[in-house]
Formats: sequence, structure tokens, C-alpha cells
Amino acid sequence: MKLTILGCHSATPRWDAHPTSQILEVKGHLFLIDCGEGTQVQLRRYKIKFARIKHIFISHLHGDHFFGLVGLVSTFRLLGREADLHIYGPKGIKEAITLQLKLGKSWTNYGLYFHELENTESEVIFEDDSVLVKTVPLVHRVYTNGFLISEKVTERPLDINACRRHKIDKSYFNKIKQGGDVKAEDGSVIKNELLTLAPDLPKSYAFCSDTVYHPAVVPIIKGATMLYHEATFLESHKDLAIKTKHSTAKEAATIAKDAAVGGLIVGHYSGRYGDHELFKTEAQEIFKNVIVGRDGLEVSF
Repeated sequence: MKLTILGCHSATPRWDAHPTSQILEVKGHLFLIDCGEGTQVQLRRYKIKFARIKHIFISHLHGDHFFGLVGLVSTFRLLGREADLHIYGPKGIKEAITLQLKLGKSWTNYGLYFHELENTESEVIFEDDSVLVKTVPLVHRVYTNGFLISEKVTERPLDINACRRHKIDKSYFNKIKQGGDVKAEDGSVIKNELLTLAPDLPKSYAFCSDTVYHPAVVPIIKGATMLYHEATFLESHKDLAIKTKHSTAKEAATIAKDAAVGGLIVGHYSGRYGDHELFKTEAQEIFKNVIVGRDGLEVSF
């Protein structure tokens, strides 16, 4: 998995602080998570290929998380896109986007499919042979979801050296890859485990967008390889976090610790803070492996 943060700041965008948007590359997919104002400019800046984006996941309908969406949809049309585009987001997102397309007489010439969400329980919203995406219900001022994106367990890769040692003919290789055992010339059975290697452990990425401190997410994201969790405020402004239904860096770290994740990325900083290292310092009092989110950050895991 490779994560590219296009923007991780809150509220109004600035030339050096873009609102929330991320690209996750996983198993051949390029998933766009949230689409704040200016996302398509950031995609160009970091040389992300527009055509590879087939699925967009929107956490909630606050402007700093989706105001860039209609512009991106329109640009896809101008670029002559033909591939279908699937958008997953809260109920109302279809109306919000299609009304603007209608008024501007800018209907897409490609398939545009909306998958509107309103369930308050975690649910699978996308699945194929290699990846599964499920919602992580959050608590904010409007209906909001995070997302857990997980690789599926892959088949055991062929161990060429082991096959040579056991003098296995190439004609059996496909059978072995599919999990089958092989009968040797002397009639004995060579188990598949002896002819294959252990598969890579599947990785997962949890994205927790705007939310209050919400321990109910812990069992859903338990053991995730990497967690992004909003940290709009420091503990010194916890009263504002409660009032606006956001989290502090300490609270994000507590979720990371309780969920036993591999690492924590913090972001969505309030504009009142100039030094974002303060968020890392506060979070590391609870959870050690903390990364300070920033525009253009790339993290492979």
C-alpha cells in the first residue's frame, strides 16, 4: 500500500495548506479518499494519473471534504474520460453533484455511479478479488464515515527451488498455485505447503475523518497497518474539540493505542496552530509511532 496525502488541513484552504484529500494505491487500485477544494490541482502537482481513479470515497458533506468533487468530475469529462466512475458518500451527494452538472449543462460522457450511504453500522461498500472496503461510522456534526481498506489474503506463491528439489514437472505448477498437492513418482503425496511460500500478510488502512473521540471505532479498525485520524486540536483546546465535534491529538493517539494499529498519521489541523510537530509530541505521550501529516507526504506500508 502507498498513501499520498494531497491535503490534510481543516476549514478554509490556503496556498500552503489544502483541505482533506488522499490517494491510496492498493492492489492495482487508485482510491481517492475525500476531495476537498483544489484536489485536482494537487493530483497534477503530485503526478497522479487521473484515468486510474475509478473509485472515490467521501466521508461527509462538509465543504473541506467534497467541494473539489464536482470540479474533478467535470475535468474528467473535458479530458475525454470513458471509464466508469463510482462515488461512495452520504445520502445527498448525488443531488449535490448532479444539480451542478445539470445547471452547467455538463453531463458526463462516461458512466457516473453514486453509492449513497446512510447506515449507522459498519458495512462493506466495495469488494473484489483482492480488496475490501468497509465503512467506519463516526460522530460529527453531520452523518460521517471513515473507511477501512483491507487487502485480502493472497494465494501462496510457488517456491521454484522447492519444486526443483522435489523434481516437480512444470505441468503441475498451476495446480500448485491453486493450492493443490502433487503426487510424486513413488506414489507419495507432496503437500502444497512444501512447494509454496507463505503469502505476504495482508495490509489495511483505516481513515478516520472528522469525529469526536469515538472508542466504538476500535473493534472495527483493530490491528490496521496504518491509521489516519483527525487531530484538529491539542488538549489545551479540548473545549473547542467538544464544541465542534472534533478530536485532539491525545485522543487520536488513544484510539491508535487501543486499536493496536501499526502506525498513526495525524492531520486536519486547526489553522490556529503554526507548529504541527506539537501534535506529534502530544500524541507520542500515548502512542509512539506517530507521523505528522502534511501535503505531499508519501507513506508506503
